[in-house]
This record gives sequence, C-alpha cells and structure tokens, in this order.
Amino acid sequence: MARLNPKVDLVFKKLFGSEENTDILLSLINSILPADRQIAQLTLKNPYNLSDYLQGKLSILDIKAEDEHGKQYDIEMQLQGSSFYGKRTLFYWAKMFGSQLDGTPEEMELDEDNKPKLGYAELKKCIVISLMDFKMFKDERYRRCFTIKDLDTNEMPESLDYLELYFIELKKFTKKLELVKTVLERWISFLNYAYGYSQTNLPDELSEIQEIRKAARRLEIMHFAKEERDHYESQQKFWLDAHSIMRERLDQAERQGLAKGLQKGIQEGLEKGIEKGLEEGLEKGLKEGREKGLQEGKEKGFQESAVTIAKNLIQLGMDNQTIQKGTGLTRDQIEELRQELN
Repeated sequence: MARLNPKVDLVFKKLFGSEENTDILLSLINSILPADRQIAQLTLKNPYNLSDYLQGKLSILDIKAEDEHGKQYDIEMQLQGSSFYGKRTLFYWAKMFGSQLDGTPEEMELDEDNKPKLGYAELKKCIVISLMDFKMFKDERYRRCFTIKDLDTNEMPESLDYLELYFIELKKFTKKLELVKTVLERWISFLNYAYGYSQTNLPDELSEIQEIRKAARRLEIMHFAKEERDHYESQQKFWLDAHSIMRERLDQAERQGLAKGLQKGIQEGLEKGIEKGLEEGLEKGLKEGREKGLQEGKEKGFQESAVTIAKNLIQLGMDNQTIQKGTGLTRDQIEELRQELN
C-alpha cells in the first residue's frame, strides 16, 4: 500500500492518539494554542487500541486528552464539511463539558456524607480542535479561535472562561515550504503533504521539529489489520471522489464564466468600436464572467457557446487569429464555420 494519508480519520487517530505518540499530539496541540497557554503534559482519555477498533468501540475517531491542569481536549480530523458543522462542534463541546459530572457515586470520590465531591466548582475548561480539509469561513485566515467574551468591552470574564473552539482550515495554507516559520505551519505542511514524505526525504524545514520526524517515521512503518485497511481505503476513495467532483464543478463554472465573458466582451466591443472595444471588452468580460461563472456554475456547453460567438465574429469580419484568441476554437473549426455561413 502507498504511503498513508494522515488526513484520513483512522490514520490520524492511530498516529496522534496512540500512547507511544503522546509527545507528537502534545507538539501539535501546542502549535495551535497561544504562546501563553502552552502545556507540558498530556494524558490520553481514549487511546487508540486495535482490539477496541475491531470490536466497534471506536466508531468515532476523535482524540480526547487532558493536560496537567485538568483541561479537557477533543481533537479531530474532518475531510468534508457541512452546513451544520458549527452546530456539531458546539454539540461535542457541550457534551464533553457536561460529561465531567457524569458517573455513579461508586465512580466518584465521596465526601464524609457519602456524597460525590464533584460539582460545578470542579468543572474544567474544554477545548475543541478541528483540523479541517475544507474551507468553512470566508476570509483567508487558516487558524482561528472562538471563546466567550463581553460584546461591549471584549473582556473575557474568568467565570466564563471554559470554552475554546479552534478551527484549522488546512486547504487555506498555501505557503511554500521554504517560507514556513512557525511550528503550526510546519505541522500543516506535514499533514498536507505527508503521503509524499518518508524518513529519508523529509524536508529540512520539517525535520528540524523532532516530533514531526517521529510522526514521519511512525507513519512510514504503520501497519493495518484487514478491517483497518478496508476503512482506510473506503475513506481514501471518498476523499478522492469528493475532490474530483469539486474540481469538475469548478471547471464547468469556469467554462461557463468564460463563455459569458466573451459574449459581454462582444457587446461592449460593438458599443465602443470594434477593434479597440473588442480588446477592452474581452478582457473585462472574461474577468467578470470568470468570477460570476465560478459562483453560479450552471451547466451550459462551452463548445456551443464558443461556436455561437465564433459565428458572430465571422459575420463581423474578424480574422481567424482574433477568433481563435476569443473562442479557443482551432483554425480548422473556424474555417468549417465560415463555409457553413457561406
């Protein structure tokens, strides 16, 4: 099997959620947290275990952990978004926060009156970290954090400081490897391109982080049982199919935008003067049409639009070179259209 993709949930869980790799997870979390909130220790609450997975006990492949201060963490990798992803994130935070008071008296430390000591005062902050292989927010920031603040003063009262939601949009990170600076940028680069790296070809920009070196080594020697392999391959197929469909839709939208742009260019050209107007109109129309087409993405045949435009240009007396530039048709196709119009 080819090198594994750590964006697939099972691989991510096995790589970052195994007991022997706690230091890797700690490095990843600290790269996301603010500099003044770094943690020193981490305990896994649901470590990856092959027998648990094979028995169906790990149907949700997130990673739960606790730091030295008792703060709770839920870390997950998601390949595909949805309109309710924000609600889903809040739900899992609420579930994690509330579950701190779950349990029977036998499972809790009891006081002298034989009552559980645990109450609201013992609740700890819960932090959700979502690593997402899709774009969720409009701007180009790839890391963001949400918490509870006073809308008027922007203050965060200590009594409400129990929620942090981190979103890392992997697809928005496009910085070249030689330009990466922070540990988070290095981790994102590793996650995005790990399937092309090994212990021997890990770039210097990444290998200088000890935990990334270890992650690359662990990923390279990772083995799967049959059930694990089946899950990985189905997730990999889903991932590839989703990307192919998205690429196809974008291509269709771009072709439609091109056709609309050409038509608008011709119209503006006729209004301003054929020679100068066509050049200016095509340039402006292509730009506007491309942008509009990418948003609308309605399915219309590019070839049909190109032929229609070419016929209009022929009737306006344009030469083959100009028509080729404006429509993308070949010289032979344009000559056939000339004969058809004659």
